[in-house]
Amino acid sequence: MFNIGDFARHGRVSVRMLRHYDAIGLLQPAEVDPFSGYRRYDGAQLARLNRLVALKDLGFTLDQVGVLLDDAVTGEQLRGMLALRLAELEESVAADQARLRQVEARLRAIESESTMSDTNVLIKSVPSADYVELRATAASFSPDDIGPVVQPLCAELGELLAHAEATPDPDGRLTCWYDQQPDGSVAVHAGVPVIATGADTNGLTVTTLPGAEVAVLTHRGPMDQVMASWQGLLTWVENAGRRTGGPSREVYLETSSDPKTWVTELQEPIG
Repeated sequence: MFNIGDFARHGRVSVRMLRHYDAIGLLQPAEVDPFSGYRRYDGAQLARLNRLVALKDLGFTLDQVGVLLDDAVTGEQLRGMLALRLAELEESVAADQARLRQVEARLRAIESESTMSDTNVLIKSVPSADYVELRATAASFSPDDIGPVVQPLCAELGELLAHAEATPDPDGRLTCWYDQQPDGSVAVHAGVPVIATGADTNGLTVTTLPGAEVAVLTHRGPMDQVMASWQGLLTWVENAGRRTGGPSREVYLETSSDPKTWVTELQEPIG
């Protein structure tokens, strides 16, 4: 038998909660000393305590918990309910983390408004080039919409390219470019420049990305922090009295397993 303090410690709950569960009839002690009023619990009651806390954490009211316990919910049923709740919590955490990343990205954009230097931006001419590419559609330019599209698209491009009749340009880099659609969606392109292609491109489309004069800014770090860099580049273009003149491009110069080390060239065609 355990006194209430030891039972609380083994059950990872507070003594106060055990007294509350006793008062409402959810978990009454196995014995109560008639003279001292000390509560004692036996080890078998830990199973009921575990179910009680698990059901409470699932969001059930204590009244509902009592009914479920009295109906003798099985361990298998409880495991299924907990697994479902775990999936819901993981989805909620992922959504909260995505919102946090967006807030951080906006904050970095605000913080960089007064620090963007003209010397960070260059203008250069890029020649026309043939690419093998994959395309997909994102709902908007929101990081939550773009990120889940770009990453698997680039991964699929690499897998298909490995078995395609195509010779990549040895000086080329993986490039993504984006076309805003009239309905607000974004056509996302992921491509690699090639110097030759055969008849079987393994499902990849061969396209020509036209040459352009572009304003260039080098972004260092993960792509979920690119918003501030893009806004700085576009502000520079406007302040320089130039106009944007085509789909924005991201050329991945250096990538590794650690996104913090990435180096990406942002290119905005200008007129």
